[in-house]
Amino acid sequence: MNKALGGKAIADDYEVHVGAVAECTQRNRLSELLQKDLESRYARTVQAFKFAKDTKAVADLWADAVRQGDVSGAFWATLTHPRCDEVLQEVVLRDMHMLQHQAGAAVRIDLTKFNELIKENGVLGRELGRVQERCTRVITEKAAEIEQLHAQLVQQRAIVIGKDSRIAFHLQDMEQLKASLPDFENTSRLRKKIDQLTARQAELETQNAQLRQQLSEAQRSPSLRESAAQPAPAAEQHHDTPKESPITFHLKAKTILCVGGRNGNVANYRDVIEKAGGNFAHHDGGLEDKQGALDSILAAADLVICQTGCISHNAYWRVKDFCKRTGKQCVFVENPSTSSLTRTLQQITVDDTHGELAENTFAQ
Repeated sequence: MNKALGGKAIADDYEVHVGAVAECTQRNRLSELLQKDLESRYARTVQAFKFAKDTKAVADLWADAVRQGDVSGAFWATLTHPRCDEVLQEVVLRDMHMLQHQAGAAVRIDLTKFNELIKENGVLGRELGRVQERCTRVITEKAAEIEQLHAQLVQQRAIVIGKDSRIAFHLQDMEQLKASLPDFENTSRLRKKIDQLTARQAELETQNAQLRQQLSEAQRSPSLRESAAQPAPAAEQHHDTPKESPITFHLKAKTILCVGGRNGNVANYRDVIEKAGGNFAHHDGGLEDKQGALDSILAAADLVICQTGCISHNAYWRVKDFCKRTGKQCVFVENPSTSSLTRTLQQITVDDTHGELAENTFAQ
């Protein structure tokens, strides 16, 4: 209408509709513009209807368009088709009239559903707003809690770093102190040995004091002196014999190494071995003495007595491996007592004597 009138049409939609329909009853500029516009807008549909060669084919195409629900282009193509007669035109107009009623009803139904959807959307929107508000509040609270925990974590890390730094400084000071003191480990080991020897000395002094007291009492008692001068019966002599077994073997200046054993028995070990004509050597099995000195002592020994009950696991395996590799005689003893050591040495010397006798007999 604007193109036909050369400007803007001053009318409402109904007036424009009525005026356009009235002008289309004859050929003029408006009807030609409308014809050109409709032909251009529905060109594809018009081209499809051109293949219809009779009225029935046009009617079938129109019926298909009605079933598909797309009748705008088909309506124009049918009415302008050369095979559209008055009967088909009446049918098309009736169908279009009913479609308009149906479209109006559908529009009313859609409008009702649309209004209901608007109400439901409003309810859901308000609920969404409340949910978003709760989520925002929870997120804010959690963010504050996370920030507090992060601050506590940073504080604890700082405390741990400070403690680690102090420990490192203390360790460094300890290493410097050890380096400044010559033979720190030897000094510590010697101090422990001095304490053990001091305790042993106190024990021996106590025993000596008891023996002196018994000797004084015996000297003050004349009857005891007389009885001591007379020979004792065999049974009494049997009971008065010392508990320690006499030394009946000779070690022939062999070096006997005792590995392990109780510190209080070391002096007794030395006494037994030296009385039997041997040279005594001792290593505590790594409890206090250095492990590195064990190999050199083992190499210098002729016989190794290993006290398995008073030795470290590392020293036990080193002694066993060394003696196995070198073929050195080694005896493992579980009981660390002095009498057990005496019996072991006696058995070894007896076995060695038998072996020498057997060799001499075989040579003869």
